[in-house]
Amino acid sequence: MTMHTYEFISKDPHDTFAFSKRLATLLQPGDVIALEGDLGAGKTTFTKGLANGLGIQRNVNSPTFTIIKEYQGRLPLYHMDVYRVEDSFEDLGFDEYFEGDGVTVVEWAHLIEDQLPHELLTISIYLDENQSRKLVLQPKGERYEELCKEILL
Repeated sequence: MTMHTYEFISKDPHDTFAFSKRLATLLQPGDVIALEGDLGAGKTTFTKGLANGLGIQRNVNSPTFTIIKEYQGRLPLYHMDVYRVEDSFEDLGFDEYFEGDGVTVVEWAHLIEDQLPHELLTISIYLDENQSRKLVLQPKGERYEELCKEILL
């Protein structure tokens, strides 16, 4: 079955935050979001909105030097930044997070593509003119297809 691609235009960081906050209310344990986008595109803003929607009170920032940060909310949030992972085959125990009781967000996910679960939601954030962003959602699996329909249609 071919999955669709969905788009959301975010006019500013508040839009991105609100979108991801709304998405968070629909997430379930074991959900995985692969987050792609250039530096400064809004990946951290997106993740902050997700954390807020999960009821996480702590400040969320990119786990640049630690690879994985964990936050507690309605569901645990596992925030990964794999930009500095040297070898994609290095076993860092990612699958324990992907199969865990929380929601996993992976920034620069394409760098560990071989370790990602078969079903996930890839969200690519592109810079547009006038500070707007285009969020392109690519679901892999029926669960994520339904998630996209619910949040966008």
